[in-house]
Amino acid sequence: MRRARCSNVSHIVTIMLADFIKLLCLGGMVVVMLFTVTWLLSLKLNNFSFVDITWSYSLASLVPIYVLLGRGQGIRKIVFGLLALAWSLRLGTYLLRRIRRHHPSEDARYQVLRAKWKSHLQRNFFWFFQAQAALILLLSVPLLLACLNPQPALGLIEWIGMGVTVISLMGEAVADAQMGWFKRRGTSSQEVCRVGLWRYSRHPNYFFESLVWWGFWLMACGSPWGWVTVYAPLLMLYFLLRVTGIPLTEACAVASKGEAYRAYQRSTSAFIPWFPKSSS
Repeated sequence: MRRARCSNVSHIVTIMLADFIKLLCLGGMVVVMLFTVTWLLSLKLNNFSFVDITWSYSLASLVPIYVLLGRGQGIRKIVFGLLALAWSLRLGTYLLRRIRRHHPSEDARYQVLRAKWKSHLQRNFFWFFQAQAALILLLSVPLLLACLNPQPALGLIEWIGMGVTVISLMGEAVADAQMGWFKRRGTSSQEVCRVGLWRYSRHPNYFFESLVWWGFWLMACGSPWGWVTVYAPLLMLYFLLRVTGIPLTEACAVASKGEAYRAYQRSTSAFIPWFPKSSS
């Protein structure tokens, strides 16, 4: 009896592993194609900012693959898939509008890379775009594992993860809307946004973006080996805090706003929302 049960578990694990590899490879081909097309478009339009749009939308391209082809339980696939779609479509559409509004101006990050890679510009940007494809594929693994989970009922940790994700998506949307409202007021280029959530954090959008991925991870923990995907929120946190998030954003803000932004830095939390310090 015990031997038969172990054999059945081993068979299920083998099927899940085979499906995991198959769907991850299929998803990989899709995102590589998407980022290659984006690279060609960016060369034609002479603006590499479009990679941000593709990076955000590319998770939406993986959702139907994982949800429709994964053999997991239906409600779990639907809930996780809808939340992943909500994140992808909201952020992608927000970036699409912003980049289209500023085109042909290019994001400062890619201007820096242009200067650094000018001798092999096209080749280096091609591999940079493919690195973005690899990153979004890695970040999609929590969704993939959930879509392979055969358990019939959602667990407590999955419900908690769903709550964290929903609240974080709403917080990020509010932060972006408040910044958009501030910019539409036609304020001076030297003025710093202290509206709403921006009064308590210099980067509330990044804070809630990080929480979205912790929510996805908690949801994935309800699936076999889901805890391993802790690398996903940690990677996102690293990029936000140390690479292309806060460091570059703040450098550009100090360069454009000067002492006004330095005062904002002295009084306001960089990441986690907290009460501002009183001015001396």
